[in-house]
Amino acid sequence: MGKKRLIVALTGATGAIYGVRILEIIRALPDWESHLIVSCAGWVNVQHELGLKKSELKTKADVYYAINDVAAAIASGTFRVEGMVVAPCSMKTLAAIACGLGDNLITRAADVTLKERRPLVLVTRETPLNLAHIRNMAAVTEMGGIIFPPLPAFYGREKTLAAMVDESVGRILRFFRIEVDGLVESWQGLAKCRTNPQVGGTSEASL
Repeated sequence: MGKKRLIVALTGATGAIYGVRILEIIRALPDWESHLIVSCAGWVNVQHELGLKKSELKTKADVYYAINDVAAAIASGTFRVEGMVVAPCSMKTLAAIACGLGDNLITRAADVTLKERRPLVLVTRETPLNLAHIRNMAAVTEMGGIIFPPLPAFYGREKTLAAMVDESVGRILRFFRIEVDGLVESWQGLAKCRTNPQVGGTSEASL
């Protein structure tokens, strides 16, 4: 039996680190492989936010596709994948997916993911939201997609930006039944947090 496949797309919203971390984690899992697509604006963000060259990012993926390669394997529902994550997902890409506009490989692959009833997670990055954004999120949700703004869980008391990113990434990967130790600290209840200050939560003294 071959490896499980996850499509990972990066678009022009801020937060390229989320998609990159997903690629890095998938690369370390022997039973999984990543299939990467990056939009034109996504490449700008990768270079600006992370200082990564195209060649450097491509090496983090198992398979790379050009944005306009609409004849790629992942453009067909017959190509078996476990799902797709767009991280980060711009409002433009959200709108295209909500309208079923397969105008490039990212939106086409997302459309295929929805029609095949596979998990589609959109890590949307925008604030504040206007009514068009909200309606597009509702439309994708009604089609079975998952809207996942990467909001940090402060009860975990992560001390670094990297830890906050990993916490969100760990929760995203759970939608594809990928569990990686150390990414997400599961909530154990407030009573346990009071007796163990090392566990995320509010201490009794602060209540």
